[in-house]
Amino acid sequence: MAARRPWSAWLLAAACLLPGAILTGLPVQARAAQAVYDVAGHLPDLRFSLSGAQGKTVTDADVRGRTVLLFFGYANCPDICPTTMAQLTDVLNQLGEDAAKVRILFVSVDPHRDKPDALQAYVNAFNHSAIGLTGTDKQIADLARRYRVSYQIEKPRPGADPEVYSVAHSRGVFVFDSTGRARLLLADSADATQIVQSLKPLLK
Repeated sequence: MAARRPWSAWLLAAACLLPGAILTGLPVQARAAQAVYDVAGHLPDLRFSLSGAQGKTVTDADVRGRTVLLFFGYANCPDICPTTMAQLTDVLNQLGEDAAKVRILFVSVDPHRDKPDALQAYVNAFNHSAIGLTGTDKQIADLARRYRVSYQIEKPRPGADPEVYSVAHSRGVFVFDSTGRARLLLADSADATQIVQSLKPLLK
C-alpha cells in the first residue's frame, strides 16, 4: 500500500527523487522500506505537449484512458535510466494482459542530443509501447518544474568534445491514473513486485 505523508508535494518529490536525499523524520527502517508514495491531491494532473517520433506532437490527450508511468531521463544516461526502463518493462510483463492499460512516457532532460526518432528507438528497445518525448529547452523545463523534477546539464571541460557530457537528474517515476490524475510517486528503491501491487488498483 502506498503511504501518505502530510508534507507538501515539492518536499515529497525532493525527498524521493533526488540522489542521496534523506527522508527526515522517519526511522531508518521506515526510510529503507518506503518506496511508494500516495500523492493524490498533492501533484497536478498530467498535462503536456511535446515531440514524439518523427517530430509529431504528443499530448496528454493521446494517453488518456491509460495509466501513465512518467519518467524523466536521457538516452546517454549510464545507469539509473536503463535500470528504470528495464524495471518498468518487467512490471508490464508481470501485469500480463493489463499491460495494455499502461503507457510508459520517457521525457528527455537532454533535448539537445535526444532527437525524437533516436529517443523513440531507445525506449522501444525496452518496451514496444513506450513513448519517448522531447521538446524545446523551455518545454522540458516547464514540465519538469510542474512535477518538481530537477536536472542539470554538466558542461564539458574546456577543450573536450562538446557532445560528451552527463546530466544530473531526479530519479523516480510518477504514476497517473486513466483520467490523468497524479496518484503515486515511485522512489528508485521500489522493486517490480511493489510497483505491480501498487498499480493493480488503478487498472480495475
